[in-house]
Order: sequence, then structure tokens, then C-alpha cells
Amino acid sequence: MATNLADGLGPLAKKLFIKTYGCQMNVYDSARMAEVLAPLGYAPGEGPEDADVVILNTCHIREKASDKVYSELGRLRLIKDQRAEDGQQTVIAVAGCVAQAEGEEMLRRAPYVDIVLGPQTYHRLPEMVARAHRASQSGERGGGVLETEFPIESKFDHLPLQRQESGVSAFLSIQEGCDKFCTFCVVPYTRGAEFSRPVMQIVAEAEALVAGGVRELTLLGQNVNAYHGLNAEGREIGLGSLARRLAEINGLARIRYTTSHPRDVDDDLIAAHGDLPELMPYLHLPVQSGSDRILEAMNRGHDAESYLRTIDRLRAARPDLAFSCDFIVGFPGESDADFEATLDLIRTVEYAQAYSFKYSSRPGTPAAGMPRQVPEDVKDARLARLQALLMEQMTAFNEASLGTTCDVLFERPGRHSGQLVGRSPYNQAVHVDAPGHAVGDMATVFIETCKSHSLGGRLLEGDRPESGARDEKRLSA
Repeated sequence: MATNLADGLGPLAKKLFIKTYGCQMNVYDSARMAEVLAPLGYAPGEGPEDADVVILNTCHIREKASDKVYSELGRLRLIKDQRAEDGQQTVIAVAGCVAQAEGEEMLRRAPYVDIVLGPQTYHRLPEMVARAHRASQSGERGGGVLETEFPIESKFDHLPLQRQESGVSAFLSIQEGCDKFCTFCVVPYTRGAEFSRPVMQIVAEAEALVAGGVRELTLLGQNVNAYHGLNAEGREIGLGSLARRLAEINGLARIRYTTSHPRDVDDDLIAAHGDLPELMPYLHLPVQSGSDRILEAMNRGHDAESYLRTIDRLRAARPDLAFSCDFIVGFPGESDADFEATLDLIRTVEYAQAYSFKYSSRPGTPAAGMPRQVPEDVKDARLARLQALLMEQMTAFNEASLGTTCDVLFERPGRHSGQLVGRSPYNQAVHVDAPGHAVGDMATVFIETCKSHSLGGRLLEGDRPESGARDEKRLSA
């Protein structure tokens, strides 16, 4: 039976199902799409089978991303046809980077898709859904709604403040787009030029999230440390200054950010890592390769030595800082010597976590047409060696936690009564028997056990629940 929205002011609730692919930015975008459709009466559904609107929020980073989307669309077409036989309408929308890249071609290949929208236009989603409904009710065919132009105005100027209904951690988008044009990457073409949200807009959203119970914020951007937003005085500030401003919010215990580019690690951001206890000592700083020749071919704009200097400067400011990274193996022209240079860089840095992939071409990117493409069997062998080395380092990092203490922010109940699962400052999952605590508490934990992807610990004797409130802090404009 249909129910009214929680405030009793909206229309009867309809079902919305969003399937999200890819990065944390897409997770954030999916949540915001759900928010802008809520006033139209759309509530989250369990699956596409009973949904009135189905959105695929797509990512173009992984191999054969478009093929996977079209395969999923084929399944959704069957659901749409079945619901139509039962007199029910299903609006199918494709959002995100694949939608931006495919555009009209998607409507041609899958004419049953009702809406194709890019990442910068989802603030217009209510209007698009209404147009799609009108077209369906009037019997129009082949008239799908296409919104993939980069708008002049920012979508953030038209979105309501994000509010967290549950959970102690949240994503907060502060920057979008990319001006770097790495030769392997489609992001500049699908997300557009770099754009930074105004400081006070970010602060207002952060304060609303903290008021709703959030204690940890992860700041998001394609190049998040390229942030250059305007403050209340109309002056441009960087990520380091923004982190200082957010750290003043009473009740916000932790700040993280991702994904960073080595070229945009400036002096102020490095200093912030040394100054702010709220800024967690765990940084994702992708390098992609340890070979200067390959880095130049990738158009990364830095070499291995400058990357290592940045690592050293960050560690000098915050000695307990740990790093995660991204690596691509088998980039066009990568020789055995180039690959060995990557392994040498990994041994030098010693990562706490890493993500590694075989190179796969993206249509329209410069690397797709480069000569000397690396054979798949060579890519496979190199990836196996690289991942084995990274696994050694990740295991060693977790094992080094044994016998130490750390603050754990509890995020969810564990498997048995009284157990809670939280995150260490280094983003490790930590399982703790904590019957006197609740989700949202922070506790000091002694680490006793180590598994491949998690830690186990016990509360220190005399520990008491420490919940969201901190000493009141003066908020600056």
C-alpha cells in the first residue's frame, strides 16, 4: 500500500531504485539524486522489479564499462515490459560518466531508455522524470530525455542541503572535474573542467550532516586537493584552509579526503596534516607508475622523484601518516625496466593499501591509439607480481597494529550481541566487544588480533562512552 512522505506534505510514495557503479563520487551523486526525487514522492525500493523509476549511475573507469551497462539495460527492458503488461509504468534512467560519453548513441541503441543524463545535470532530475512520464502517457516513442550538456550554472546551486538520516560517516562533494588530461583517462571528458564549491556552501552542508549525527566526513573530488573555492570574503582558499574551517565544527571528529593528485599537494595542505588532529593520518595519493618515461606518456605532470619528495614532506609534517595508491600496469610501451621501476617505488614508499589494474584502453583517449600495446599475458604476469608485493606491505602494515592502541569510531553493530565494528584512523575495520557503547561513539582500543582485512581489539580498562559532543569551538566566518 502506498504511504505518504514522512512530512505528510508530499504525494503518495512511489518506488525508486538506484544501482551505483564505481567511485565514491557516484555514491554521493546517487544519494543526492534520491534526495531531489523525494519531494515527488519517491522512496527507496528493494530492487528494480517493483520500482517506478530505475537509475543506473554509471562509471567509465573500469574495462568494458559500456558493455556492462547495456547488458544491465537488457535485463531492465524485460522488467519494464512485464510491468507494462500489468499496467505499471517504469522510467529507466542512465546517469553518470557512461551516460555522458554515450549520449544520443545510448538512446539509439536502447530506445526503451527514458532518460540519459550526465553527472552535472542531476539537479534537473525531477523535471526529466516528469517529462518522461508525460511522454509515456501520451504514447510517444523514441523521445527519450537527453541532458548531457555541461550547464553554465553549478548543480550545487540548485540542490538542497544534504542531510544524513543514519550513519556516522558521510561523503561530501567539494570539487568536481579534472583539468589534468592524463592520456588514459576519460574523466575530463565526462565530468568536465575543474570546479570548486564555495566554502560557505560546503560548511552549511557539513554542519547539517553533523547535526544529523555524522562524526566523520570524507571530502570528495576528482582532484580533491585542487580545491580552490571562494570563502565568505570572496577570497580563494585551498584544501588545507578548508579542512581547518571544517575542523571548527562542533561534533565533527574526523576529516578525510579523496582522490588526490601529486601535483596539487601544496605547502598549506602539508601543514594542515601536521596541525589538525581531525585530519586523519591516511592519504590516498595515486602515482600510477614508478617509471618517469611512462609517467610522461601518461601526462601525469610529475616524475617519480617529485612524488617521493612529496611523500617525504608529508611524513615530515605527520610522521604517522600512511598512504594508499593506484597503479596501472601494462600501459602502452611499458618495458620490463619500467615495470621494475614501479616495484622499486612501491618498496620505497611502503603502502598501507593500494588498488592496481591492468591498462585497458578507453575510446577517445590519447593512450588508446598509442603504439606498442602490451600483450595481455604480460599484463597478467606483471599485475600478479605487483599485487603480491602490495599484499606483503598491506599485511605488514596491519600486523604492525598489533599491541598498539588507537581511537575507533564505531559505525555499525557486529555479528554478536555487544560487538561493534568501527574504523581506525587508518580506515581499518576494527571489531570490538563494547557492550557499554553505541554506534557513533569513539573509544580507545587495544589491538589484539589481525586478519587479512580487519583487526580485533578490546576496550581499555576504565574506558567510558565518548559520544558526539566536544568542547564548543568558535566558528569563524
